[in-house]
Amino acid sequence: MHNLNDLKVWIKAMDIAKKTYQLSANFPAEEKFGLTSQIRRSAVSVPSNIAEGAGRNTKGEFKNFLGIASGSSYELYTQLLLSYRLNLVDEEKVAPILSEVIEVQKMNYALIKSLAV
Repeated sequence: MHNLNDLKVWIKAMDIAKKTYQLSANFPAEEKFGLTSQIRRSAVSVPSNIAEGAGRNTKGEFKNFLGIASGSSYELYTQLLLSYRLNLVDEEKVAPILSEVIEVQKMNYALIKSLAV
């Protein structure tokens, strides 16, 4: 088992989730059950799956949940980019978060590779 507070990828993913919630708070009301809901679910999924994997008993289980977190991070990247393309958010607000998502993707990949079973 891993201490979450020692996992930099989890800490960074938590920060991204918070920023994504703040960003999506300004989306139009008609997106409440559409993109707003979807983007928040994927943002929460990244640190949640890292956390669940960290609490598992084997490296294989941890790697599996890190793989799910990776997929969610690509989902989040896509949804953030789409929100920009739909003019729901300005580039200067979304660009830093997109960069952070890419950073988490790289960190997560490195962690997966370090857990070679």
